[in-house]
Amino acid sequence: MVSAFVLGAYENATELDQKLISEPSIVFYRAGAAHQNVAGALGFEQIEIEFDPTWLGIQYIPEVPVRRWMGSGAIALWSALRGAKALLSESGLRAAIRQCLSAAECSSGARSPPWLGGVVGALRENPAVRVYDVARKVGLHPSWIGHSYRRHTGESLRDTASRLRVEQAAHLLRETDRSCASIALDIGFCDQSHMNRVFRGVLGRSPMEVRSERSQFR
Repeated sequence: MVSAFVLGAYENATELDQKLISEPSIVFYRAGAAHQNVAGALGFEQIEIEFDPTWLGIQYIPEVPVRRWMGSGAIALWSALRGAKALLSESGLRAAIRQCLSAAECSSGARSPPWLGGVVGALRENPAVRVYDVARKVGLHPSWIGHSYRRHTGESLRDTASRLRVEQAAHLLRETDRSCASIALDIGFCDQSHMNRVFRGVLGRSPMEVRSERSQFR
């Protein structure tokens, strides 16, 4: 099985370790590999795809029971799966998973730099924060931080900020009866139309579609 992060945060417990996942990531489980996911405060979404190894091709299957790729090492399939066009056919889905596992196996697996947590923390605290203020908080030059952040995470600062806004707004859409316009303004979108566009880009669904899904969770 391949599990692809979409939104939110969760504690992923496997025989490897226990890890908080709140960014683009891919987790691969061989048949029989045990795992447990505990949702964070705002919940989480992921795409889980179960398949027979012979359908994918044995040569693409990692030999270890569990493999986890975070950030830039996961961006290949993460991007492909979020683009619905890859899922319109069985062959497209298979090609996307093969692309992910092949790209992930070739990733460097370098550790995240110490400043990265500070940048993500600043964005979570205020997705509308300016790049200059983020850079000053972590002691880096504004013109350097954007390029380096993308290289380590696979996302731009703007992509992360958009994802975090959608995460907060989706929580309010599912847990409250507040209007979309009110939520849009509180979360930092310019207006409801802006929120609609960002939701489409991040989730492939509109805010109203996300709100209608809450009946499935209660």
